Amino acid sequence: MGSRIAAQFANARIPSVLLDLDLAAARAGVDSALKSRPGGFFVADGVRLITPGSFDADLEKIKDCDWIIEAVSENLEIKRSLYERVQRRRAPGAIVSSNTSGIPLRQIVEGFPAEFREHFLGTHFFNPPRYLHLAEVIPGPATRPDILAAVSHFCDLHLGKGVVPCKDTPNFIANRIGSFFGSRVQQLTVEHDLTIEEVDLLTGQLIGLPKSASYRLLDIVGLDVWAHVTKNLYEAVPDDPFRHHFTMQPFLMDMIRRGWLGDKRGQGCYKRVGKDREIHALNWKTLEYHPADKPRIPSLEHVRKIEPLADRLKALVALDDKAGRFLWQLLSTHVLYAAHRVPEISDRIVEVDQAMRWGYANTMGPFELWDALGFELTAQRLEVDGFALPENIQRMRSAGAKSFYRDADSGGQPKTEYFDLNGAGYAELAPRPGITVLSNLKRARGVVKTNPGASLIDLGDGVLCCEFHSKMNSLGDDVMQMMRAGLAELETNFDALVIGNQGDNFSVGANLMMVLLAAQEEEWDELNLAIHRYQQLNMALKYAPKPVVAAPFGMSLGGGCETPLHCTRIQASAELYMGLVEVGVGVIPGGGGCKEMLARTRDVKNIFEQIGFGKVSTSAAEARQFNYLRDGDGISMNPERLIEDAKQLALSLVPTHAPGAPRTDVTVSGEEGYALMKMGVWMARQGGYISEYDAVIGEKLAHVLSGGRLTGSPQVSEQYLLDLEREAFLSLCGRRETQARMQHMLKTGKPLRN
Repeated sequence: MGSRIAAQFANARIPSVLLDLDLAAARAGVDSALKSRPGGFFVADGVRLITPGSFDADLEKIKDCDWIIEAVSENLEIKRSLYERVQRRRAPGAIVSSNTSGIPLRQIVEGFPAEFREHFLGTHFFNPPRYLHLAEVIPGPATRPDILAAVSHFCDLHLGKGVVPCKDTPNFIANRIGSFFGSRVQQLTVEHDLTIEEVDLLTGQLIGLPKSASYRLLDIVGLDVWAHVTKNLYEAVPDDPFRHHFTMQPFLMDMIRRGWLGDKRGQGCYKRVGKDREIHALNWKTLEYHPADKPRIPSLEHVRKIEPLADRLKALVALDDKAGRFLWQLLSTHVLYAAHRVPEISDRIVEVDQAMRWGYANTMGPFELWDALGFELTAQRLEVDGFALPENIQRMRSAGAKSFYRDADSGGQPKTEYFDLNGAGYAELAPRPGITVLSNLKRARGVVKTNPGASLIDLGDGVLCCEFHSKMNSLGDDVMQMMRAGLAELETNFDALVIGNQGDNFSVGANLMMVLLAAQEEEWDELNLAIHRYQQLNMALKYAPKPVVAAPFGMSLGGGCETPLHCTRIQASAELYMGLVEVGVGVIPGGGGCKEMLARTRDVKNIFEQIGFGKVSTSAAEARQFNYLRDGDGISMNPERLIEDAKQLALSLVPTHAPGAPRTDVTVSGEEGYALMKMGVWMARQGGYISEYDAVIGEKLAHVLSGGRLTGSPQVSEQYLLDLEREAFLSLCGRRETQARMQHMLKTGKPLRN
């Protein structure tokens, strides 16, 4: 855990010293963070910002550190012994924090000097810290308020964390609620006689949880770790009326005795078998493995398609079968337990919901979930089931409240109120500076224009946003129409344009189904016109009279890469998986991706390899290495700040923006460059690195990147290169191999190498 925290500091370009029992262990930690998948570092050279060492030989180095984070074993004696050594060496004023989640902070620093205790607090990062948004910040018994504020601000702005203030209670917020949820899943598995696969189907994306669901997550965490957490929590909460749920099911204890601890031992609830790494699942009753099933629960066939999530959840808990009964008992006791823990673990429901969304990647926190299921209906059904509602919920009902959250927009400004379970009334949820929520803006002030694929939203201060909301944010006619409308609005009514959204990913590229249908119907004129229009849209973005800033995040693939490449600037999320991946569906970039990369760099070899192998950045930092980001483009560590950061970048460009004109001086490598690239294709094919049809696509790509095999090293116009791209794209669409790749991608979500 310490090495992963150090890696996240390196991702923020902040140097650190990583100390362990010995130097070899520290180095192994850094190496593990580098080689793990998913990786702990944005880019490999981040390791240079970490200085490994040992407690015995290098503890003196902490005297130069501003912040000392402890993440050693969850053993009070070990921690206090280490802190004794730390306090003698740290500089006065240096912050000290513990990553503990199971030991009360007051016990750790009891008897330590006042100045030390004033600078001591809990900073509980979630593993892996690069990917999980939550950081719980917990005051110690004497922590200064300004220290709490400074650490919280730093975690938010520089480490990209969603910071939740917590009380010093066992397991704080997220792991207290999450441990109860996990224990209930395991108990109900046995009570309802469900299989491992059935439970993971029911407790994953179907109900707004990650696809790792429950038992796959248990394998990742480790059964030994889970047993330790469960035992510690049981002992730490003697007054919790739900304490009896914090126990391990017998089948899990049997697995632990056999050493089946999950991924770390190669088997747990699941394991991979044979050369093909086939997934086998455990029969928890016999402790035998079998090829993992894809469970078929008839009632889910219709319900799983219901959108939005709130409507699907209502339909699920209304089912009168094993799936519905399991989910009702799980979700109803989950929300009930969360209500019982207020104000013990948090004075407000807000922090409980944030902790579960950010730490466990739940779409909804427990109180948001209760609202989705229906506040009064759920309360009544719990009473019918024989549960006594906690006093705070009874007060809420007496006050006539109908939900935990409610909209309170005024004057075109989005406002939300939450029910204060301590005060028995609604309170306004204070805005979070620097964070813009597009759905809230749309609710409060409507939209400038909209269609099924995208909307134009007034961000304020003269900045317009084009928000994608098509399926997977694919770039179809609706989205392109709205970008053109955004450019028209930019001419007269706004000072700058942001292209961004807050979906699961920025964009997976063009609407592949529409391209495939046009190709199958041989509608070449229509397809040619559509590609031409997209190219001209991107050129219009590039040479817009006022600044255009793209805000890509997550998957930004194909057209989802090409459009940002043409914007005045990019403000990227640190987690950016960006690439020109068209070869995977049998074509080359057709919206100006090849042209734009040639305009940015003369390193044709790297461009050819990036596009030819469909390389995708694993972070915004790597996207910069790929030349997808340039000097002047920004990176937002905190994804919640991305839209506001993009807006501020756009505003900063307004005073000096000069649109320019399409270039006529892009240097290409000509016939010589084509020959070299073609040789590279041949060698890759001979070496078995690419398929036979990959080689066909590679030669088309070489033709475009060389500038059409002109002699010498001529300079050509952007439009010339766009025409080459479009011709190559269309010719490949006419081939059955390309159409097979497109069909396979649409059907499976995976590339076909034919």
